[in-house]
Amino acid sequence: MTQPPPGTAPEPVVRPAGPQEPVLSAVRNFRDVGGLPTRDGRRTRTGVLFRSGHLAHATEADAAFLGGLGLHSVFDFRNAADRALDGLDIELPGVRNVHLPLNDPAEGAEFWRIVRDGEVAQLRAALGEGRAEARMEASYRQLVVERTAEHGRLLRAIAEESVPALLHCAAGKDRAGTSVALVLLAVGVEEEAIGEDYLKSNARHRRYRVSRGKDALPPTSPEVAELLDPLFAARASYLRAALETIDSYWGGRDRYFGEVLGLDDALRERLRERLVE
Repeated sequence: MTQPPPGTAPEPVVRPAGPQEPVLSAVRNFRDVGGLPTRDGRRTRTGVLFRSGHLAHATEADAAFLGGLGLHSVFDFRNAADRALDGLDIELPGVRNVHLPLNDPAEGAEFWRIVRDGEVAQLRAALGEGRAEARMEASYRQLVVERTAEHGRLLRAIAEESVPALLHCAAGKDRAGTSVALVLLAVGVEEEAIGEDYLKSNARHRRYRVSRGKDALPPTSPEVAELLDPLFAARASYLRAALETIDSYWGGRDRYFGEVLGLDDALRERLRERLVE
């Protein structure tokens, strides 16, 4: 999954204001995952489940807004390297911060060095001819195959007590995107609606700004931008790779949520009660 390359810095966020789209200066990709339709004709509750990029650079005004959401828990899916790069989340009074890393900090270190500092020829070799897309799809499959303990813990925590909750990684797209999708899938949200919410991360004001080393061609260079785009875009094929893997690897959704993630019928119903109206 995407880890912003070292040296990535926040940029001012300009976004339209609205009931689910507040103006936050230094927290990217924030949104309320309420109002999504379920297969039985209901909708997810607003004000209960949120998603975003990391909170480490939140301004005082950002913190005041987040503090007013009534959050019980913030789940941070970043690994130790991400947290060392960007910093720990700000502390929100009365809110529990849960560190639940969804990948290994050593995973792909050389790859991300190339993303940050590599010459164009190195970027072509690492990312060109569909290799970037294939890497992303593989990382999404890995999330549902290898991170079952973490996702089980997340779902059980939300079912039992941890709402309202904010789920985030670094950019709020891959690790957070997959985790939010699993929560929504577990409570019966229509798959098309899950995909539409995931793709909202492509909006210009939501996307993580890519940074390159001072001696490297900038990310605005046309070929560099084209090569890097698959890493920082939300693409339907990425999330589809994760959801299809649940069926092909784990033998279906019910088995995955029940036997693999440990969400029995009672817990799954409690999860629905908390998230669906």
